[in-house]
Amino acid sequence: MDPVLQWSATPLVVDLEGALIRSNLWLEFIFAHLAQNGFPFDQIAKALRGGKATLKSHIAATTTVDVAELPYDEEVLSLVRDSVVRGIPVYLVSRHHERHVRAVAQHLGLFTGWLASTGEADLSQAAKARLLTDTFGQHGFDYVGTSGEDYPIWVVARKRFATRESPATRAKLAQLDRETVFLKSGTNGARAWAKLLRVHQWAKNALVFVPLVTAHRFDLPALGSAIAAFVAFSLAASAIYILNDLVDIEADRKHPTKKNRPLAAGTVPMAAALSTAGVLVVASTTLAFFVTAQLAGVLVFYLLLTTAYSFYLKRKMLVDVIALAVLYTARVVAGAAAVAVPLSEWLLVFSILIFTGLALMKRYIELAARLDADLPDPSNRDYRKSDLSVVAALAAGAAFNAVTVFALYISSDTVHHLYRRPDALWLICPILMYWLSRILMLAHRRAMDDDPILFALKDLNSLVAFGLIAEILYIAT
Repeated sequence: MDPVLQWSATPLVVDLEGALIRSNLWLEFIFAHLAQNGFPFDQIAKALRGGKATLKSHIAATTTVDVAELPYDEEVLSLVRDSVVRGIPVYLVSRHHERHVRAVAQHLGLFTGWLASTGEADLSQAAKARLLTDTFGQHGFDYVGTSGEDYPIWVVARKRFATRESPATRAKLAQLDRETVFLKSGTNGARAWAKLLRVHQWAKNALVFVPLVTAHRFDLPALGSAIAAFVAFSLAASAIYILNDLVDIEADRKHPTKKNRPLAAGTVPMAAALSTAGVLVVASTTLAFFVTAQLAGVLVFYLLLTTAYSFYLKRKMLVDVIALAVLYTARVVAGAAAVAVPLSEWLLVFSILIFTGLALMKRYIELAARLDADLPDPSNRDYRKSDLSVVAALAAGAAFNAVTVFALYISSDTVHHLYRRPDALWLICPILMYWLSRILMLAHRRAMDDDPILFALKDLNSLVAFGLIAEILYIAT
């Protein structure tokens, strides 16, 4: 706490988490700690034995968060600035460790003082209400809060301000005898949630239909199983996107476009997002088990690998690219497991190579964007901007080796058992070469600012190429 508390007017007390900052800082610090330190179970267990205050001190001492990049609520900041101009003392209060609270207060330079948890005492909501009453007197301060947990403080405050409150909290506040000022939240719930779940990226999971097509299984039961696999992987992918955004939240805030992601921008509650991720994992694995045990096994492998990718593998040069290629290929393997068809080794090798090429192109796009914007090397990736030309060469090599594998497949005896006119498949090779070359050229020209696969799903030339390939497969069948 700031050592000197002086005021000549009713002070304004602002809650840090949820009110001043549109984020759950406790969850944010936990994920930042895991991202920066891995999983030091022995240290965490030791800190837990000392109580919550000790754990907060441990995380505060071992975790760095750039307070300048936190998602501050402009409406609350406007209220704070207006109060300062009018000579009203403003205090920051939080149940988080004083090290982080002090950093925020000093960064903004608007607060008369602050009250927070220390290494000896955890400032819970009940303790916070008592401390504020002891410090300022009952009804001797105005309070800005956000959730139902703030209700005990609102009861003893003189004037109440609420932001991003739930309908239940709003109804509860309406029962008090003093008027509450409801600040604008500035969020768009439905759109923010759709962006968080990345519904538009579900199209990637159409890869589960590839074994259905290559094995020529077009009966209704097989199609139904493939659709169920698509839904299961879409739900699981959304859960992993949430986890990935939680781990990368600080890096995203420093990125020119990723800073607008819902968790980085604070437009979706972090606790609600984490709970949703858990529900999605349970729903996806349950659905997969109803299809086949093999599909469930592939999905569990996908979830484990993506979790390892989010916390560790994505920070390892080239290992991250191979992991991404395996994750894309897992969708193809899942499609085979769903419809109970043998997975062709040709399809497996082709998938690994082409997805490695596309993953390298994605890294190329990210590095090129940083180079053009004169941003530093990424802190959450083990790549440098000087690697750009090497990444491009590796991407082209992997992609064109995939075309070579496809050509060898056409020349094999396997193809004659599935196609009546296999020679028609040779026409696919120049189309693949054109498409892959064009994707790489567009990335080099900075004409692509997205994942290559997502770009292809919106690009007319790519869609025409995919349509021609589908037509050739039909003619060859």
